[in-house]
Amino acid sequence: MQTRILGSTDLKLSVVGLGTWAIGGGEWAFGWGDQDDDQAIAAIKRAVDVGVNWIDTAAVYGLGKSETLVGKAIAELPIGDRPLIATKCGRTNAGDGQIGKSLQRASVIAECEASLKRLQVDCIDLYQMHWPQPDEEIEEGWETLVELKKQGKVRHIGVSNHDVSQLQRLQSIHPVASLQPPYSMISADVENEIMPFCGENKIGVVCYSPMGKGLLTGSFNVERARDLSEKDHRSRDPRFQSPQLEINLEFVTGLNDIAKSLSWTVAELSIAWVLRRPEVTSAIVGARRPEQIEQTAVAGTRVMSEDTTGEVQSLLNQRSEALASLDGIEQARV
Repeated sequence: MQTRILGSTDLKLSVVGLGTWAIGGGEWAFGWGDQDDDQAIAAIKRAVDVGVNWIDTAAVYGLGKSETLVGKAIAELPIGDRPLIATKCGRTNAGDGQIGKSLQRASVIAECEASLKRLQVDCIDLYQMHWPQPDEEIEEGWETLVELKKQGKVRHIGVSNHDVSQLQRLQSIHPVASLQPPYSMISADVENEIMPFCGENKIGVVCYSPMGKGLLTGSFNVERARDLSEKDHRSRDPRFQSPQLEINLEFVTGLNDIAKSLSWTVAELSIAWVLRRPEVTSAIVGARRPEQIEQTAVAGTRVMSEDTTGEVQSLLNQRSEALASLDGIEQARV
């Protein structure tokens, strides 16, 4: 497994990180359907076995459930084997499975204390503001993260889903260690402005959904899309519905041909494509069962050539043309 330094910090991250959004289950607004807790814990332990040295989670994933499962898993590991932990604040439990938005000082402090308890740790390695919402509160939230860092409750502070103007506002208060944006072959807007800004300002990039929420694994099909549970937020995502679904699956068929020529899988190709960018420190790869992280962690050893990048770009151009031909279809960005 390759490793890279996160921005200007001292955190040396494996280029594949374990994402725990999905293990939060389906009992909240952005869930992924029902989840077996024992399988989730086993997946976390297996990730460490195969060389993943950091885990990304958030207080809102399952409204605390994901953090709780991460805490249980790492508590069962020898101290020397325990991974680095990144989590997030700014999303709260609004009741009935819904989520609230707050970056006010009292709320952020309460979230941090709750996360420390659920994770069973004394200090969070990377603490991030999950979304820049409400926008007028991002300075207050960021100042609170700086305070928590000074108190030793978090080691480094970063953000997720922020744009350049918001990063600049925060940078004037305290350096931003990292940005966590969505980034994949089918969600690459951050390449235009945000990534160059991060590179110039030594802000590490840890991207989420590098496999397009499962579309870019090579194992997704029309039947799986049709059978998505109502508890799985992807059932409401236009990319998983006709007519975008058929265009995306045709794109993946082309990726499969490229992957086979390299003796890779489509998932490995998708992750390697993300990691080709020098600004990217690590790709966050979700896993709900041990075999899933076994299949994707190997991507941390893959290096994409310029020729392969060109082949992928040709397919992306074809996909863009097909999507552009759709009239009146709103395309999902994340």
